[in-house]
Amino acid sequence: MKALVKLFISAKKKSIRGELVLITGSGHGLGRATAYEFAKHQCNLVLWDINKDGVEETAEECRRLGATAHAFVVDCSKRKDIYKTAEKVKEEIGDVSILMNNAGVVAPIDVVSTDDHDIQKIFEVNIIAHHWTTKAFVPTMMRNNHGHVITVASTGGHIVIPFVVPYCSSKFAAVGFHRALTAELTALGKHGVKTSCVCPMFIKSGFVKNPSSRIMPPMEPEYVAKQVMKGILTNERMIFIPPLLKFILMLDRLLPDRAAAALWGLHEIKFDYVIGYKDEEN
Repeated sequence: MKALVKLFISAKKKSIRGELVLITGSGHGLGRATAYEFAKHQCNLVLWDINKDGVEETAEECRRLGATAHAFVVDCSKRKDIYKTAEKVKEEIGDVSILMNNAGVVAPIDVVSTDDHDIQKIFEVNIIAHHWTTKAFVPTMMRNNHGHVITVASTGGHIVIPFVVPYCSSKFAAVGFHRALTAELTALGKHGVKTSCVCPMFIKSGFVKNPSSRIMPPMEPEYVAKQVMKGILTNERMIFIPPLLKFILMLDRLLPDRAAAALWGLHEIKFDYVIGYKDEEN
């Protein structure tokens, strides 16, 4: 009944003015575009990225938009780096009330040929880092019973795509992390700490080269960021971008395997990848 009502009545938007927002991977792409959206809402921003020039450029633009912004160079594949910088943020700036785990990496190559180090780093950045940032910042949110944790997953966290097996695996884990964290916060009675999971289709951010899809073409980071912000302000649990994706994923779960495969075949999802695997000669 509640879901049906929401189809016809717009959800009430909350105010995030003055909140301290931390965004990982904010030196480019979706992280940067979302930082700009938070800046427009007069939030205070803590920006993390491994790219010094990129994160400082983002911070400078956020300041131009009227927000306060602090840039940090952080390697989200390193637990000690995360914990050390988190302590610095808490001591010098304050308590983070909105945490957006956005940093991500990908290696578009067949799984057999993927370097062991690349597989490990994909998991370290795309999901394991979420645990370290959560342990660093969410306890304060829980004590205050106020905050928001945003997990950036992907369409690849709901469907499988060949030649990005470690990436899809890590994003399935990210979706599971979001759902489990949501359930745990509810079980602890921390209803004031909200959670959202962002699941976009291809974004024109250079994350993969030459992405394309017949039905859902690649989107500009600015458009995706606006949809993300809309979902955050209405405490939407699962933010699918574009919205059509939610309906397609429902069909994927309801249809028989062969029909679901045909459905995704209609999309003609493509991007540049490498096939290093070779059949051994007899």
